[in-house]
Amino acid sequence: MHRISSSPRKDWKKQAESLGFRFHTIGGEAYWDESAYYQFTMKQIEKDIEEPTAEIHQMCLHLVDKAINSEQMMEQLRIPEYVWDYVRESWLRRDSHLYGRMDFSYDGQSAAKFYEYNADTPTSLYESAFFQWLWLEQMIDEKRLPTDTDQFNIIQEMLIEALVLLRKQKMGSEPLYFSSSKDSEEDYGTVEYFRDCAVQAGLNTRFIYTEDIGLSPDGHFTDLDDMTISGMFKLYPWEFMFEEAFGNYLPGNETLFIEPPWKAILSNKGILPLLWREFKGHPNLLPSYFEDEKPGDDLGNRYVKKPVFSREGANISVMENGRTLVSVDGPYVDSGYILQKYDPLPEFAGNYALVGSWVVADRPAGIGIREDNSIITKDSSRFIPHIIRD
Repeated sequence: MHRISSSPRKDWKKQAESLGFRFHTIGGEAYWDESAYYQFTMKQIEKDIEEPTAEIHQMCLHLVDKAINSEQMMEQLRIPEYVWDYVRESWLRRDSHLYGRMDFSYDGQSAAKFYEYNADTPTSLYESAFFQWLWLEQMIDEKRLPTDTDQFNIIQEMLIEALVLLRKQKMGSEPLYFSSSKDSEEDYGTVEYFRDCAVQAGLNTRFIYTEDIGLSPDGHFTDLDDMTISGMFKLYPWEFMFEEAFGNYLPGNETLFIEPPWKAILSNKGILPLLWREFKGHPNLLPSYFEDEKPGDDLGNRYVKKPVFSREGANISVMENGRTLVSVDGPYVDSGYILQKYDPLPEFAGNYALVGSWVVADRPAGIGIREDNSIITKDSSRFIPHIIRD
């Protein structure tokens, strides 16, 4: 694994904006950054990233199967009691799911260490699945990379394949709505990319902002024309939905949600101590404990404190003997915390790289790299493309 400096393509910003990638710069700072790329060998990808991704995903599904029948686990995951049956029934029906992103610390030599699973509303999908592949193709066309250069990236193909199955098995000609909040250009871009994949899969699609979703007198979710929403891809976390006023109408509601309710079990960091309890000593897992339980000696003196509900590095702290070394502010202060053994991100010329490994319909599908000059990856961390070269 190497970080290699590279010259950006000419007019890439103009091309990005023409393709709907308008969040390539955030707050005046580069988000998409092709001044460098990461290079992996095929063995590193297949053995060190792809295989652990597949194995941990199956371990997570095993955890879901246990959690739906355990009041203690559901409480530790901070899932409200009034939706326990709703979540359980979703799993027992095997409600369709499409995607998730596992975050790993990996230096190209040691075993990749699993940080967390963004299993409900993961972002960086567009740049992982499409824009970095476009970068690769154009770098090869310009003879700046050899013609046999590859990338671990079949995300888009697998998404379309999974959406075709969704159309055939669940949706038919019924419209699948795509929804995000009005205040996030990144979320809107991600949803529109997903919607484009759905169109390619033959689905009838519509867009609605989350704030514009209505509720009929008989408890059905509706669009602006008061039409019932039979299926929806929502980029809005389940823990937020459970706290909303409309949350009481979720149990018994017939709307098919993507991601499904059972993903609420995997979309919070409470799964980390539960996985460690279930698979203690696994080479890709880090010792993890709930803050309100006595940690094992394997946690060590330096550890990471994470809220059960948190996104993009918010409210995460690196601790040593109870003292805060590094922390990120944020709004996630009331869900409780877990403690995870500190395993530092690898540093490349002052840049700390995080590997995001995508799972599409139960299979590893590709990776995206985020890097920062801090040891905590945040919403402003840069996205860097990657290649495979032996």
